[in-house]
Amino acid sequence: MASLNVGNLGDYLREQRRNAQLSLRQLADAAGVSNPYLSQIERGLRKPSAEVLQQVAKALRISAETLYVRAGILDAERDRDEVETRAVILADPSLNERQKQVLLQIYESFRKENGFGVGEPAAHEAAEDMAQGVEADTGDTAVPGPGAAGGHDADAGPRRTAG
Repeated sequence: MASLNVGNLGDYLREQRRNAQLSLRQLADAAGVSNPYLSQIERGLRKPSAEVLQQVAKALRISAETLYVRAGILDAERDRDEVETRAVILADPSLNERQKQVLLQIYESFRKENGFGVGEPAAHEAAEDMAQGVEADTGDTAVPGPGAAGGHDADAGPRRTAG
């Protein structure tokens, strides 16, 4: 059987899964899909629905819009700048996951304020879901800078060194 035109999606998913240090089975469980199905998506043999992509994006804590574009659900030309900006934010190794999500939430609010992204409910619904999750996780706490005290930031723990 010939590979569908979703190899780019599969390669990207595999890369994101590895960056998140998840096994195929762990991601499948977290996203609520079967292990064989997720494997077929990664190998470019299956084209998942927008719903499945949203579940996978939530499990990986990445932007669903990026997956929609890579799967051909959203028009890449129209959304290229937004997707590239989001991809750069998500790929920045100097930010932890919570900081990335807060930054994406701010970016999205500015886009909406300026009249962009108002007619694409599927992509922006996923962004809003992620933003609401960030609000619940962070409350009114500012993003801590270097040396901030009392952080509940799980990502910062292993990187700290005694001096």
